[in-house]
Amino acid sequence: MLTEKRHEIILSLLNKKNFVSLKEILKATNSSESTIRRDLKSLEIENKLKRVHGGAKSLSRNSIEASYNEKSSLNIDEKKSIALLASTLIEDGDCIYLDGGTTTYSLIEFLSTKKDILVVTNGIHHINALLDNNIKCFIVGGNLKQSTRVVLGSEAINFLNKFRFDKAFLGTNGAHCELGFTTPDIEEASIKEAAIKLSKESFILCDSSKIDAVSFVKFADINQCTLISTSNEKINKFKNLTEIKVVD
Repeated sequence: MLTEKRHEIILSLLNKKNFVSLKEILKATNSSESTIRRDLKSLEIENKLKRVHGGAKSLSRNSIEASYNEKSSLNIDEKKSIALLASTLIEDGDCIYLDGGTTTYSLIEFLSTKKDILVVTNGIHHINALLDNNIKCFIVGGNLKQSTRVVLGSEAINFLNKFRFDKAFLGTNGAHCELGFTTPDIEEASIKEAAIKLSKESFILCDSSKIDAVSFVKFADINQCTLISTSNEKINKFKNLTEIKVVD
């Protein structure tokens, strides 16, 4: 079995429960103990799990999600390139949903050239930027998540259900061929899922650090959305699974 496939199996097992024993992994992969120990070491270096006595433990279920300010300082140029490509998909007169992440925030500066568009967002940081660019917008009402500055909860989803979008642009914490698009927060997953259902087309803006990553809660299957990312070896595995738009 190829290394890549073994890694996918291990992460899939960890997505289902917090701890997976070495015995379970050996059975699932039909591999030797020495091979699996090397795999676990490699995945730990990639910050995808934590090795513990007797097996491996999920990081995503117990780690604290980075704050908005922390995320905004990461992969800035890459996010901007992805956002620029995403902006070319927006047409005059579109009603769009803009997720409250840092990559989607980068999209706002490219929207001022669009005529008569309407943006609905759950991102607190997004509102000032939208207003500064003279873009008509609505802010979703509901509970405010302090760390990531987004509005969540049942009230937010009820508000969102009033709209029908031409396009939705969302961020993700992970994009995995088998395990789909994921986020650490179940409420964030719920509002992303609702936005996708309410949109004619949905696009995931995903920098290279999120490719192959797996977080706690799935909000969409890979084939439900178009993936917008940067050109790299990892992206090739998605080509037969979903539509991809790649920044060269």
